[in-house]
Amino acid sequence: MNTLAQKIIDAHGGLETWQRFSSLTAHLKQGGALWALKGHAGTLDETNVTVGLGDEWASHHPFGTDGKVSRFQPGKIEIQDGTGQPIDTLADPRASFAGHTLETPWTEPQLAYFAGIAMWTYLNMPFLLAKPGVVCEQLEDWSENGETWQRLRVTFPQDIATHSTVQTLYVDQDGLLKRHDYDVEIAGGTSGAHYVSGYIDVQGLKFPTERRIFPRLPDGTSLSEPLVVSIDLSNFALHI
Repeated sequence: MNTLAQKIIDAHGGLETWQRFSSLTAHLKQGGALWALKGHAGTLDETNVTVGLGDEWASHHPFGTDGKVSRFQPGKIEIQDGTGQPIDTLADPRASFAGHTLETPWTEPQLAYFAGIAMWTYLNMPFLLAKPGVVCEQLEDWSENGETWQRLRVTFPQDIATHSTVQTLYVDQDGLLKRHDYDVEIAGGTSGAHYVSGYIDVQGLKFPTERRIFPRLPDGTSLSEPLVVSIDLSNFALHI
């Protein structure tokens, strides 16, 4: 494994500890401009999210009103009612975003797809670096706000559904994530700079509790506004 990738994984608790668990649940509060722009203001302002660790799936519960629940898998989205009965489905969901721009509204299943790939990626990072087919390359260091961060370019294989094929991680001297860059392919390749902070220890693994996503410029710098998405996480629980 790439030396920097190994350092990052170890700093977050180590691959052996992560592999003891099959899923993670957390309480989720979200804000930012994206949700209203996509036609879903309030739907996921406060909810719970469960993601598979390793296996790619995620669920938001509740998903909006009436006790609905989402179920994301790369090849299928399902929205269920409060009794677990499917009320909306979308097969081959990524193909449904063809031609989308940042301003294109989403259907509920499309919202569930975006939220699913986002939270699965975020909560499995950095342990995704150890998955088969993931390629890592260390880049030149980056200076921001008086700090120097190491950078890792990550290229994902086609069988992992995530924001973009190529992403960049920024880490401090201890190997903890500070920033995560990607281009949201399903929203016209919109570029984001995703800052993480507020680390806590959860059953031997380290997770950030605060995430703030801002626009990213071509030179790699980020804008301080608008706030595209804010994510605050609490009540983490790992499940065997």
